Amino acid sequence: MDNYHIVSTDSGWELRKEGAARASKTAGTKDELLKMTGTFMEGKTASVKIHKKDGVIQEERTYPRAADPRETKG
Repeated sequence: MDNYHIVSTDSGWELRKEGAARASKTAGTKDELLKMTGTFMEGKTASVKIHKKDGVIQEERTYPRAADPRETKG
């Protein structure tokens, strides 16, 4: 499973694969990038860590949802 991070930059927000030199996607706002991420992840199995502007991880999403290793009850 590939790991990606959504982080703040001086010019907006970027989606970057761990170990990559360049961003996979960039956008002016976090919301805009989150919408693009769903489309970008189609057909991929990956984990996306979404960071706050200060760098702290806010949320983690798994694509596709069925690949999420955590079991949920209910």
